[in-house]
Amino acid sequence: MRGLGLLGVAVALSLWTWPWDAWLGPFGAHMVRHMGLVAVVAPLFVLGFPRLGALFAISPVAAAVLEFVVVWGFHLPALHEGAAFNPPVFVLEQGVFLAVGLWVWAGCLRTGGLAGAGGLLLTSMHMTLLGALLTLAPRVLYAPGCVGSLAEQQLGGMLMLAIGTPIYLVAGLWLTGRALTLKDEPA
Repeated sequence: MRGLGLLGVAVALSLWTWPWDAWLGPFGAHMVRHMGLVAVVAPLFVLGFPRLGALFAISPVAAAVLEFVVVWGFHLPALHEGAAFNPPVFVLEQGVFLAVGLWVWAGCLRTGGLAGAGGLLLTSMHMTLLGALLTLAPRVLYAPGCVGSLAEQQLGGMLMLAIGTPIYLVAGLWLTGRALTLKDEPA
């Protein structure tokens, strides 16, 4: 399992060192980093470093609510622009994204069952809603420098949908299937 944690470290390093901005623009790069931290790095850390998972494990629903507040909060124009233009705020944003991702995955995977599935499915729903809002907005929602164009904002929304929605949804459905299978087995 430690290999998963080390893979998470490698992914985290690539999220912060790879020139994503050159490929995707500032908003697309933001979304790859954001979704990479909460939906890829965090579960790899929880699975690969069990002690870390134990440290971050809280109620799955509480974790999902915390992640909702953090993710939607940092996508409000004032906070998003603050992170885009102020390096200390950017570091804070990235750290908080990773922390809430750890809370969600540790709480949901360690609790398991329908409670864990519920936390992941709630997270999938709010990530899907935010991704759709960013994709379907009729105008750019952020200041120049955060988003270069409406097309870039739409790309960011689609990246959120393409990365986060399936990961949380599949993991939530997997936990649901496990919970239902365990209930059907004789004692």
